Amino acid sequence: MSRLNKDTSNCMDDDGSGSNESSESEIYGEGTSYLVHEIAQITKLRSSPNENLSHVVPGRMRRLPASTVRMLVGREGNYSGRGKFSAADGCHMLSRYLPTKGPWIVDRMGSRAYVSQFSDDGSLFIAGFQGSHIRIYDVEKDWKVKKDISARNLRWTITDTSLSPDRQYLVYASMSPIIHIVNAGSATTESVANVTEIHYGLNFDSDNDGVEFGIFSIKFSTDGRELVAGTSDSSICVYDLGADKLSLRIPAHLSDVNTVCFADESGHLIYSGSDDSFCKVWDRRCFVSKGQPAGVLMGHLEGITFINSRGDGRYLISNGKDQTTKLWDIRKMSSNAMNSLGLGDDEWDYRWMDYPRYARNLRHPQDQSLATYQGHSVLRTLVRCYFSPSYSTGQKYIYTGSSDASVYIYDLVSGEQVAKLDHHEAPVRDCSWHPFYPMLISSAWDGDIVRWEFPGNGEPTAPPPNRRSGGVRIRGMYYM
Repeated sequence: MSRLNKDTSNCMDDDGSGSNESSESEIYGEGTSYLVHEIAQITKLRSSPNENLSHVVPGRMRRLPASTVRMLVGREGNYSGRGKFSAADGCHMLSRYLPTKGPWIVDRMGSRAYVSQFSDDGSLFIAGFQGSHIRIYDVEKDWKVKKDISARNLRWTITDTSLSPDRQYLVYASMSPIIHIVNAGSATTESVANVTEIHYGLNFDSDNDGVEFGIFSIKFSTDGRELVAGTSDSSICVYDLGADKLSLRIPAHLSDVNTVCFADESGHLIYSGSDDSFCKVWDRRCFVSKGQPAGVLMGHLEGITFINSRGDGRYLISNGKDQTTKLWDIRKMSSNAMNSLGLGDDEWDYRWMDYPRYARNLRHPQDQSLATYQGHSVLRTLVRCYFSPSYSTGQKYIYTGSSDASVYIYDLVSGEQVAKLDHHEAPVRDCSWHPFYPMLISSAWDGDIVRWEFPGNGEPTAPPPNRRSGGVRIRGMYYM
């Protein structure tokens, strides 16, 4: 496969409107069913064709999206004056080809899949399982297992992994204060902890007070020199890899910090999400002197399971146990947090109870989110959500796993559910869209890692998990 030849020097060419498809999803925010905000305009600009297309191609400019044939004819007529597609032109073409064909099996394991992510360049794919296994696949070599890692001192499950920016090192976390780092670039395929390779331990417990905690989220900094982590004791930690020591520990929230991520490539801003229902923004330049967040984003009624940054230091999305995904602009954050009443039911537990139907109509009285997306389910486990890739879609979609065993794709601006991928028999905790190709990988607690593509490769698709020999797998009663 080759990437579409296009000019990436300019993502914003002209305004346009995308097509909407009917669905049962729901969007609300700022008093409207359609997102009216700066990000809506930016999203349109990044995925709309050049206005000169109508000047070169005969006939009236049809309603967008423009057909692929029309775009190609316009390119040959040099409508942009560049002799090739701009980034927005390429996104306009590629974003309509959603990876919904399939699925095809990448791997089947005998334990729950918790983590699945492409590397930044799309050449590698990492999957982490509850059964002490992490596998690194070579995407460009027919998904060959490049490295099969047997984790060290695992507690409960692999909660998160992160690949260094140079793709040479992988860190993995579990319900322990010790993070382990593995040489992902070595020639050793079978990486058994401290048998075939050293899995070096990084201690995030600076106090050594004997109080045990786990790590839910771990991320490399953009320069690969530091790690940031969210812990079960309500803290955010920063580890200096060069000095091999914990450099910072902040009591950031009132409950488990389920997710952390960097806001942009500068590494100055960090987003965090917690079971206390708040998203917080942290400016690392003020950590030591201030020790307080730069701001708080309120709107979720229940705990936050995952945060994903748009990469521009301004916008982010979050998944919440109130069964919603929310879109945020950090310029709307406040300095004070007001606790929501939530369900008002201390007995409700998302790990084994359904979300009450009446609660879907509840709203936070001080909701600061730009938009709220509903339709998927955030139960049983810390379900993850993401912006679609910038290169191929202009980030015009939001996609998320779901505890109802599906993957949902929403249009960011209209909120419409544009696709729903069904194959799995258990919660889909994680999913990952290839940064360049129309390909999406979903992983679930049924142990299946499956590939969705457009248009597909003609191979027979994977049968549902319940058609395997041995019968249907039974879900456990303890979730995380």
